[in-house]
Amino acid sequence: MIPKAEIHCHIEGAADPELVLQQARKYNVDVSEIIQNAAFVWSNFSEFLKCFDGAASLFRTPEDYALLAETYLAQLAAVGCIYSEVFISTDHARMIGISERDYIDGLAEGIIQARRKHGIETRMIATGLRHEGPESVLRAATYIAQNPHPLVTGFGMGGDERMYHPKELAPGFDVAREAGLEITTHAGEFGGADSVRDSLKYLKPSRIGHGVRAIEDPELVQELADQQIVLECCPGSNIALSVYNSFAEHPFLALRDAGVPVTLNSDDPPHFHTSLAREYEIGATEFGLTEAELCEVTRTAIKAAFVDDETRIRLLQRVDG
Repeated sequence: MIPKAEIHCHIEGAADPELVLQQARKYNVDVSEIIQNAAFVWSNFSEFLKCFDGAASLFRTPEDYALLAETYLAQLAAVGCIYSEVFISTDHARMIGISERDYIDGLAEGIIQARRKHGIETRMIATGLRHEGPESVLRAATYIAQNPHPLVTGFGMGGDERMYHPKELAPGFDVAREAGLEITTHAGEFGGADSVRDSLKYLKPSRIGHGVRAIEDPELVQELADQQIVLECCPGSNIALSVYNSFAEHPFLALRDAGVPVTLNSDDPPHFHTSLAREYEIGATEFGLTEAELCEVTRTAIKAAFVDDETRIRLLQRVDG
């Protein structure tokens, strides 16, 4: 089994329909609008967001979040994943009525249990919600900066990248960076190459979530290669959301061949009918990557991981094992 690593996954979006149905029974909530025939149902991006929020709203306590994290990480470990990073949202915690600390502690408990039972290493990336504006991003960054947690090692931003210019959002990222957090951000998914370029200039990430539409600007592709900015590619998600119509059109190989470091990730796996195993399968069957090349994708992810050097060395040894 090829050792795998994932550095782009939203933890609420990783809850599979079976777990969501279990939570719905617990809280006596009707989810027939978003789950039919044991699958999430949506037909466009707006409906996806509604579906995502509906599922996420069923995780309401620290114990719920421990269950979510441990369940997903056990699934990853079963397919050979040795390292995972998950995006978390303290804004979401506030919206559902639990404290940021309870939310993070619940997730951390699930992460610790998964490590103990399955040997998978995990870190959390706190995020701001772009569509909620600069104040939201600054608030999320300030909370994490003032309330550090050993398993929260990065800061990023999700939400609609077509809203707000990166320059307006930079203050939150400055706070996170000054607190010692590593930086990533979503760009180049629904926004074009300019979104990636402006994010690099104003937010100064070491990685870009998605980033694939950088291919539209050859000079930007060269810049990404020169700076070795790692792209957290999610091919299955890109096809599901019609960023590209087919894997043949997807620029994963073109970016890799241009010298840009690329990785494979599942984003919101059950919503997009994918998984980390499926993404590696896409790498093999759609992009023609060999086992050695897929192992190199894993190495790229671990080299870019938001972990201390000792952990990174240990993980790389497991890949080369």
